[in-house]
Amino acid sequence: MRAEAKLGFILLLSPLVVWLSLLILIPHIDMLLVSLRERVGVGEYRISLANYLTFINEPLYLRTFIRTAMMSILATTITLLIAFPVSYYIAKIARGRVQSALFLLCLVPFWVSELVRTFGWMILLRETGIISNLLQALGLVDGPVELLYNDAAIMVGLVYTSMLFMVVPLVTTLESLPDEVIEAGYDLGGNGISVLREIIIPHATPGIVSGCIVVFMLSLGNYLTPIMLGGKDSLWFTELIYSQFIVRFNWELGAAFGFLLLGLSSFIVWGMLKLTGQSLEKTMG
Repeated sequence: MRAEAKLGFILLLSPLVVWLSLLILIPHIDMLLVSLRERVGVGEYRISLANYLTFINEPLYLRTFIRTAMMSILATTITLLIAFPVSYYIAKIARGRVQSALFLLCLVPFWVSELVRTFGWMILLRETGIISNLLQALGLVDGPVELLYNDAAIMVGLVYTSMLFMVVPLVTTLESLPDEVIEAGYDLGGNGISVLREIIIPHATPGIVSGCIVVFMLSLGNYLTPIMLGGKDSLWFTELIYSQFIVRFNWELGAAFGFLLLGLSSFIVWGMLKLTGQSLEKTMG
């Protein structure tokens, strides 16, 4: 019986192992090996750190790398500030059909592809779009206003694209907080700020951390939104990776950029877990 249970466990686990190996582990190892190659001739390579030295010595690459990280952190922060009160209202105030309807409204935009959603923002923000025409009709501006192709447009797109991935873990975490605990906080003399600081936020910390991790990773690796809303001067690191692989056919440098992006995201996620005192198992659970 024990042998049958062991065989069943192996059979259940094997699809996960195959999936992790073929789609995650092996590609990343291959990307690391490619990034360590330096082309010295036609079809000839040698092991070298030249691609990483190119990244360090080229100010544009380093500046774009830092800019992408900072913009992703800012997008994550803004998403959290918007999503937290929305999630609290859905989880603790709204009831019945209203709660379901509000959660559905957060979900509806994701029924269409990211490309369609981004095109929608382009229609709204272009100089002949709805927002520009509304500002002119109200007399706030004298002529068409171009709201596209800047950092603000990129930020709007990133926050909109990532909102659901912050709302879901927050709603799930806040729903597990008993209403009696919040009432007890007020009964013991607390006010709204103290109850939020001492009860609600500590309880919601796993949801906050898991939501921030997902949103940050999505923003850092996003390609479509920064390119379409930020234009050719968006300076997003994923654009450099795409350019090296597809445009310049420099797979060695592109692989180095990709591995650097992976290292950056892993480092920031690790730092976030350390600062909040959370473990990866607790956060993902």
